[in-house]
Amino acid sequence: MANATDAAEQLALTLAKGGMQRMTARVLSALLFAEQETLTAGEIAERLMISPGTVSTAIRSLTGVGLIERVPAPGSRREHYRFRDGAWATLMSSQNEVVRAMQQAADAGIAATGENSVAGRRLVEMRDFYAYLMAELPAVIERWRAERAR
Repeated sequence: MANATDAAEQLALTLAKGGMQRMTARVLSALLFAEQETLTAGEIAERLMISPGTVSTAIRSLTGVGLIERVPAPGSRREHYRFRDGAWATLMSSQNEVVRAMQQAADAGIAATGENSVAGRRLVEMRDFYAYLMAELPAVIERWRAERAR
């Protein structure tokens, strides 16, 4: 039977194969597998034996997509982070800054190229896909939440 550290590293490898930056995946796995409710950036860096700057970059990325959040820690001057409740649903929702940025980039590209250019048609498809996804996902997420509540 594998230990938690091995399982966390395996998850990080899987996430990296799926396109997540390797160190970001390791930070996410550290938070997922932590037995404490929260960890500081320093604790994450120490656990993973990586630089504080690397942890900071990963935290910005993971916060941006809604997987982790900064939480108050009474009596501590350091910022604490945790894996966010409902994070997977947030990742697939309109709260995801990356999806919003993709839609905005498509709109900017369409404005620059025109809808009827070759590039514009590709960008319209991109914009329309994300708009459709963001319109449909709330109902899917609500069904998932209702199922979990049972």
